[in-house]
Amino acid sequence: MTFTLTDTLLMARALQLAEQGLFTTTPNPRVGCVLVKNGEVIGEGWHEHAGGPHAEINALTAAKQAGHSTNGATAYVTLEPCNHFGRTPPCVDALIEAGIVHVIAAMQDPNPQVSGEGLDKLNAAGIRVTCGLREGEATELNIGFISRMTRNRPWVRLKVAASLDGMTALNNGTSQWITGPEARRDAHAWRARSCAILTGYGTVKMDNPQLTVREVDTPRQPLKVVVDSKLRISPDARIAEGNGLLVATAVMDETRASALRQRGIEILTLPDASGKVDLLALLKTLALRGINEVHVEAGHRLNGALLAEGLVDEFLIYQAPVLLGDLARGMFALPELTTLTDARRLNVLERRFLGEDQFIRARPG
Repeated sequence: MTFTLTDTLLMARALQLAEQGLFTTTPNPRVGCVLVKNGEVIGEGWHEHAGGPHAEINALTAAKQAGHSTNGATAYVTLEPCNHFGRTPPCVDALIEAGIVHVIAAMQDPNPQVSGEGLDKLNAAGIRVTCGLREGEATELNIGFISRMTRNRPWVRLKVAASLDGMTALNNGTSQWITGPEARRDAHAWRARSCAILTGYGTVKMDNPQLTVREVDTPRQPLKVVVDSKLRISPDARIAEGNGLLVATAVMDETRASALRQRGIEILTLPDASGKVDLLALLKTLALRGINEVHVEAGHRLNGALLAEGLVDEFLIYQAPVLLGDLARGMFALPELTTLTDARRLNVLERRFLGEDQFIRARPG
């Protein structure tokens, strides 16, 4: 299928609409829809929040409210319309009933409940169906949802604020602040789009962070998750303030656990064979709870453990023009390499400056 420039621009608009749900749709995907008839946009919509109308329904409603007939219209949608009952009825039925004659989807839905069946149902109803327009951009927008549907675990982004020589804290643990306000604001935007923020007990003990979104406007706060193998976290830690804290441990101490539960903190016991928290099991548990994207802000030990187990999908590295020296703490605690061929290669996706700091977004090679 060859798409026209008009098709490309209209799907770009649908993706722009979908992005408006960046902070709000979890656990659902971010979806946008544009309805066009006789070369005119007659309705637009996006999925605004889980449990609410899907993008297609909002676009159809907008067209109706504007006095437009949708009979004979084309729908540009960033994700294959659903064909099953969830919290809302199937979108394919609404599109068929509305008289849509052509559906152009950016990508198929990775949800096994849909996965091509929505497009098949539309086709069976006599609606022309094409798929694949700006698929790469649609994939990036919902990369966490895709990960949860296809790998049964969230997409994991690991954020590091480091010096030019790759250090994240002084030897005494001091780390605030290595980077400047522009970098911190950008990092909060990544926090806001995530479903959960993951850290370790060492970071909680040393920095006593809140791990909330503060630098950007958001209607929700991500779930906070602490990896604490020995269940040493204090009920009075700042991270326990507010709602939504889960502590993953490898041992259960009922006295400590009781004090934490009184603060509304949930505890999961997930030991691995070495007596530490089973990180893959933790991620799979989070996926079962509808967590699409996990944002990691931790110390070098947990960072290294996640990297060693192949659980880091993306790196967000903020690098300040300062030097901290060899005795400072690095980004990752990893075994010594004896040959450069064993070095972990990264594919750099993006580089830009935020104030005086350099931002690098990369993925494992």
